[in-house]
Amino acid sequence: MAKSGVRADETRNTWKRVLEKYHENRGTPLSADYWSPKDTWSRDRIRDVQNEKIKAVAPFLYENSAFYRARFDRLGLAPTDITSVDSMIRNWPVVTKHEMMEDATAHPPYGTYSTAGDREWDDRGWMLFSSSGSTGIPRVFRYTHFDRKYWEQANARALYSGGLRQGDSAFPMVGFGPHVFAWGVQYALAKMGLPVIPGGGMDGTARARIIERFQPKVLVCTPSYALYLGRSMQSMGMDPADSSVKWIVQGGEPFSGVSGTLERIQDLWGATSVEFYGCTEASPHCGGYSCPEYQAGDEPFIHLMEDIQVWETVDPDTLEPVAEGERGISVCTNLNSESSAQLRFLVGDYTRLSYEPCGCGRNHVRGMGCMTGRSDDLINLRGIKFFPVQIEEAVRSIPGAGDEFQIRLQTQEGGLDTMIVVVEHIDSSVAERVAQEIRTRCEVRSTVEIVAPNTLPKSEMKAKRVFDERVKD
Repeated sequence: MAKSGVRADETRNTWKRVLEKYHENRGTPLSADYWSPKDTWSRDRIRDVQNEKIKAVAPFLYENSAFYRARFDRLGLAPTDITSVDSMIRNWPVVTKHEMMEDATAHPPYGTYSTAGDREWDDRGWMLFSSSGSTGIPRVFRYTHFDRKYWEQANARALYSGGLRQGDSAFPMVGFGPHVFAWGVQYALAKMGLPVIPGGGMDGTARARIIERFQPKVLVCTPSYALYLGRSMQSMGMDPADSSVKWIVQGGEPFSGVSGTLERIQDLWGATSVEFYGCTEASPHCGGYSCPEYQAGDEPFIHLMEDIQVWETVDPDTLEPVAEGERGISVCTNLNSESSAQLRFLVGDYTRLSYEPCGCGRNHVRGMGCMTGRSDDLINLRGIKFFPVQIEEAVRSIPGAGDEFQIRLQTQEGGLDTMIVVVEHIDSSVAERVAQEIRTRCEVRSTVEIVAPNTLPKSEMKAKRVFDERVKD
């Protein structure tokens, strides 16, 4: 919640001037390979800009967010203690979703972690978004038109890196609700001057007919919906791989780093999947994105846009930084917003960071194996911990398995917690094999229930696959 006052306005204006200094109002690409010269900045150049932005954003947050001011004071810190990436990591503990949820509960409906208050919203309000990933109180964010123009550029850079070019007509197949992904893509497509075929409010049959008739080259959807629509087309006698679609821009769910899922989508469509990764709180525009090399090595990866964000990985238990190249959970400092600048927000996706130069010419850090297994989604069953993506990999390893599955956690009469995994398949005898694959990956026994293909529900947005029905103490 923004404050009024001379100091609040001074720090806001200083922060906005720094953002403007590095803003490009670009509607066409720099070259055949890059949207912006920032794409090929050196590591030193990236770090210098990060430091300059951090020095300006710390006092801005202190003066314009009651949440941040209270946290500074509680930690015994002044904004002048955070003037660089190194000093930020050294002095500022990560901000968790739990802290934000507590703040939103105490100060409904917006909380005080945002720096866009009623005054900014009335003057230049653009759109309200809310978090969609974790359970608990939703975090709501009011973004301004000042933010929008920065989103457009970041997202255009990401989509251009993924391969989209002039004339690539796009077909967004999402409900335009209060979730960031679809809106971010939509505004970037407009900035890039690409034609769009609106695809909201249609069922799978109608969308299949749109693809057949109007021949879009780009689909925008969640990974689970890409699978669902492809199967729907097959049931109508169409072959998705023979369609006009060449690119599938996907967000909202992990897929690139999930063994079997990326391959399944690309084989079904005969098209290239493009990652569009972010989170509402600290990466509302695209933070992670694909480049031409992202599938060329032993494991896929995404680039992380470092001139507008600082990305780290920390230990999931201690929340302390892990050594370079070690697997940890993601932390993002957002340096690209008037409304939701954030210092060290715990996004919580597992990855390994690599600072080695990429064959595409970009020096921005890479998340190796992409982003998988959000720490919030960790399942603890009888003391054994695993992630839904491990179950997904087990299911994908079975030939003929359907695209959807469900994980049902229950408590038996004697108090024992159990897991049932529901899998689509035409052959009920594969249940034992699925159970073995799950045990190999997760070291836990489970019951596997086989249902007919296309039995489980499909969704345009994030698929709900975990149902925790256990008795809680």
